[in-house]
Amino acid sequence: MDVGSNSVRMVVFEGGRRCPAVVFNEKVMCGLGSELAETGRLSPNGVERALRALRRFVAVAPGLQVGALSGVATSAVRDAADGTAFCRRVTRETNIRLEVASGADEARLAAQGVLFGDPGADGLVIDVGGASMEICPIRAGTRGAGVSTPLGPLRFAKSTTAETTKIVDEVLRPLTGRFQRGADRLYLVGGAWRALGRVHIARSDYPLPVLHEFAFSADDARQLTNFVQGAPRDALSAIQGVSSSRVSALPHAALLLEALLDAFEPSEIVISGFGLREGVCYESLPAAIRREDPLISTAMGHEQTRARAPGFGGDLWPWLLGAVPAEDEAEARLIRAACHLSDVSWRAHPDYRTRACSEIITRVNLSGAGHRGRAFIGAMLVARYKGGRRALSEEPWVSLLDKPAQARAAAFGALMRLGATLAGATPGFLPHCPLVLDGGTLRLVPEPSAEIILGEEVEKRLGQAARAFDLDWEIAA
Repeated sequence: MDVGSNSVRMVVFEGGRRCPAVVFNEKVMCGLGSELAETGRLSPNGVERALRALRRFVAVAPGLQVGALSGVATSAVRDAADGTAFCRRVTRETNIRLEVASGADEARLAAQGVLFGDPGADGLVIDVGGASMEICPIRAGTRGAGVSTPLGPLRFAKSTTAETTKIVDEVLRPLTGRFQRGADRLYLVGGAWRALGRVHIARSDYPLPVLHEFAFSADDARQLTNFVQGAPRDALSAIQGVSSSRVSALPHAALLLEALLDAFEPSEIVISGFGLREGVCYESLPAAIRREDPLISTAMGHEQTRARAPGFGGDLWPWLLGAVPAEDEAEARLIRAACHLSDVSWRAHPDYRTRACSEIITRVNLSGAGHRGRAFIGAMLVARYKGGRRALSEEPWVSLLDKPAQARAAAFGALMRLGATLAGATPGFLPHCPLVLDGGTLRLVPEPSAEIILGEEVEKRLGQAARAFDLDWEIAA
């Protein structure tokens, strides 16, 4: 349970996974901190709405088989004169003990949430809530010491733009030297940033409408901030995916982003779908699970629950890469993830399997691949099925890959199709039918005991895969 300055939310994560699916996610825009700037206290109406929401969450949690229920309160409760009394009332009425995060805790948890999704993230995490903005550096999988600032939109509801700009500049100026080094990339965390990202996706006609790991340049960010600060409210409300509750915070978010661009001069902006709640989840995971790769863990999890014969992906990726090596470790990782996902769409009607594969990269909670990585995985999966290469040309997100990358992903998709045909998408066969690259020939070398699974369909798929890589082919006698 995340008791924030603007919203109160309960998120239930699937247990025991490195990058867990979200089982339940509900928020209520309570506005606990809406009167903090004027009164120094929580909004009375917000308090009643928050308690009503928390009582509901506690009531539904057992039916969702929640094994552990924790509550975190952030800036508004931390700063309000009646914050402690509110926490006592929450405990009395719901039996939930809220942990009130310090500003440093809030910054740390937001950074941990970004690393939860991408252990290799490197840059500066900027988390905007209702009443505060946290800044925390991350580098090579580790986080530094962060700070909390009073720059949330609720604190400036009655301020003019000039007044807000002056305060923002005064707060950020002494932090510039501290965080300038390593701030080439800004990771934006929080609902206001996500709403800003949706505006940019809509305005730029971006081909992959996924907010998590959506990256854009500093120049694009400046154009976005100029548009939002000059656009009428009804124009912002009309943008698909931007909730009415977030529209009022958009001009402040644009002003903040503009100030951050001036202060830290980043070259890239990344929207993170992960933040404080994922940071809390990560800290509760056993060390062994924390060390897992989130992308591979997610792909393997989907294989375990949705493939016909879980474990086939574990045979497929070394078999495939043993014949045609990846260009680098990053590509090998994407190929491995695609192999684990190669049979999760089998229940779809044959006429719609390529569409189901496309939906994997837009709907599955993949993390740590970036949007280009998602597109590469998606291209492999679509090309793995009949008519896939033709269907691939109709997918708008394929434009995130250049032509050589599109062709390479489709060729690996053809190899995946060969492997699935040869083994019936079941584990145990491929290790006995090695595929090798001998000069310009792709050669299938079955052990004598495995020759029984060869056939005309296998020969056809081998020929298709070889042609995709501009190779000859043969089956060794």
